[in-house]
Amino acid sequence: MSVFDALASFCGIELEFQDAREQIQRASAETLRAVLGAMGIDATDEASARRALLALERAEWETPLPPVAVLRRGDALALELHLPAAAREVAWRIVPEEGVRLEQGVTLEGSALLAEMSLLAQREFDGASYQHRRLRIAADLPCGYHSLHVEYRADGAARAARTLVIVTPGRCWLPAETGAGRRLWGVAAQLYLLRSADDWGMGDFGDLRELVSMLVRRGADVVGLNPLHAMFMDAPERASPYSPASRLLLNVLYIDIEAVPEFQRCAAARELKDSATFRAMLERCRGARLVDYAGVTELKMQMLRLLFAEARSAQGSPRWREFEAFRRAGGDVLERGCLFLAVREHFAGVAAGNADWHHWPEAYRDPSGTAIKGFASEHADAVTFQAWLQFVADAQLGEAAAAARPMAVGLYRDLAVGADRSGAETWENQSAVVDGAAVGAPPDIYNPPGQNWGLPPFNPRALRAEAYKSFIALLRANMRHAGGLRIDHVMALQQLYWIPTGLPASAGAYVRYPLEDLLGILALESERHQCLVVGEDLGTVPKGFRERLAAANVLSYRVLLFERGESGFVPPEGYPQLSLAVAGSHDLPTLKAWWRASDLELKQALKLFPSTADQEQAVAERRRDHADLVRAFRDAGLHDAAGPGTLTGSVRSAAHRFLAMSRAAIALVQLDDITDESEPVNVPTTSDEHPNWRRRLSLTLAEIDAHPNLAEAVKIFHDARAAVLS
Repeated sequence: MSVFDALASFCGIELEFQDAREQIQRASAETLRAVLGAMGIDATDEASARRALLALERAEWETPLPPVAVLRRGDALALELHLPAAAREVAWRIVPEEGVRLEQGVTLEGSALLAEMSLLAQREFDGASYQHRRLRIAADLPCGYHSLHVEYRADGAARAARTLVIVTPGRCWLPAETGAGRRLWGVAAQLYLLRSADDWGMGDFGDLRELVSMLVRRGADVVGLNPLHAMFMDAPERASPYSPASRLLLNVLYIDIEAVPEFQRCAAARELKDSATFRAMLERCRGARLVDYAGVTELKMQMLRLLFAEARSAQGSPRWREFEAFRRAGGDVLERGCLFLAVREHFAGVAAGNADWHHWPEAYRDPSGTAIKGFASEHADAVTFQAWLQFVADAQLGEAAAAARPMAVGLYRDLAVGADRSGAETWENQSAVVDGAAVGAPPDIYNPPGQNWGLPPFNPRALRAEAYKSFIALLRANMRHAGGLRIDHVMALQQLYWIPTGLPASAGAYVRYPLEDLLGILALESERHQCLVVGEDLGTVPKGFRERLAAANVLSYRVLLFERGESGFVPPEGYPQLSLAVAGSHDLPTLKAWWRASDLELKQALKLFPSTADQEQAVAERRRDHADLVRAFRDAGLHDAAGPGTLTGSVRSAAHRFLAMSRAAIALVQLDDITDESEPVNVPTTSDEHPNWRRRLSLTLAEIDAHPNLAEAVKIFHDARAAVLS
């Protein structure tokens, strides 16, 4: 192996991978250099690669303790140490962190002679000799976060080091109902598409409470949601919830304005709402077929600024003290995110094109620099406003979650695989979040050029160096007020396809991630939050990956339209018990569109087929899929299943019955299928060509509540899922 390959492998870059056609693809030297460069490692030539590898190896040997150790509850703590050969004895002690309680009256401390530890390797640097040894500590640590300190003497000097020990239950939380064999069901919705008689142009947390109440009355167990991440208020038409400004904060456009307590006592707010201009704009947004994000943002932000002024005028009141307590509890994560939003808003107003932090004056690109500290002091009100918006949004989401408590799961949130490069996460954490690469997918049968999703990845080495602080914060932010969490592209726990900036998607490489550590932390946070985890495992899945996730109680994400075997669609009994089953997703056509093949007509109109032959092949495959699905329905005993050319309603009913019969622990019906939508929420690979993330539901929540399609779906899922699996 060349020094160049050795450096790439040391940094977790896969030198080759198997593509969708089972052909081995090797990353080019240009790709490897670019990926290493995105990690901050200079490997422009063989000499620089050799220097970089030596520096990384030396740093590892000169660091006594790893930054973090993750172990399963009950396993012995075996800690890797790199110590000077002159050291003779190590004293250790374990201190709990974050309120973890150790056994009463037990002091966790001890010592060990180096000669008694396993010697794994030894190395010299410039005449200094180091030993790699394994320290075993017999300590039954409870699940949680612990600080382990070691002290030793070398070369006549006392030295000390620290590491974070994370003890995990090893398996994610599951509701008692699934353990008892009961199969759960619910409804999935894109929150922004909900409509009500008095909405403000898009669905909000008030509509979510109404939807939850509607489904609680009908015995549902789950309400699935799109990502609720913070978006760009200065560029509201950038609407994809999967390319947010920050996954650590909430989208404040979901605030139900008239439910904010300050609204009732704010005369200025009521006067604004009653004005002719405001009313006309509100009615226009409310009646629009597509979400007018710019209009909704203008309406809501005008009002929220007035409500904030009203809230601030009552400083010292119980509600303001509640806000201050929320802000303190949010700590640095909340404060940094709000500071970013305030600075971005400031520069967006200074000049066009200045919103992206990469275009800010250089002094402001450093989140810990003096310029930013000065901004936080001089614009304290602007930062406080952003924090107050998060407080209001969090409270309203919490109210919706409280309304869902009778459910076995309740709110089931969605965590996007990344955030936009111009957003908060790349600015706040420039060491852990890579700025010079984006994640995507290599070329495959469906996407010959490959896919670039434009989302910066975590740097796995930097993530481990910070003891996974950023990953933990991300889980906590998205498990809040949730009984379930869907992790988009869950394969990111093991590997991600990096595409260096400036290179095509076909010129990327896979980068390894510490699966066992990340899975252990996921299980710990899942147990702490009583939040089940679903891994979106569509696409190219590494061998053995689904089995490993199943062993950790991570539910697989199974989409009816994708679940095919050699002989056709997978039957209901073929779905894994540890899975969540759905008919489609935000990236797929609705059942009505799929059955009528109107999605293929739309693709043709958008010129998304590379050739006429590709279009004809897609049409032929759809006819085959129709026939295969009808056969699967009939094989499952659904004798009234639709045949080609029959009414869509029969297909919808049969698909719902099919999902309801499956062994999957959870089955979800798409709200878009209940309302018989034909237009897609999103057409992948398009942006301006199609109005993605905007098509509102054709029925209001009140109309859905009274609609026979909902009654039919409830009866189907209630009747079929009542049986307990053995």
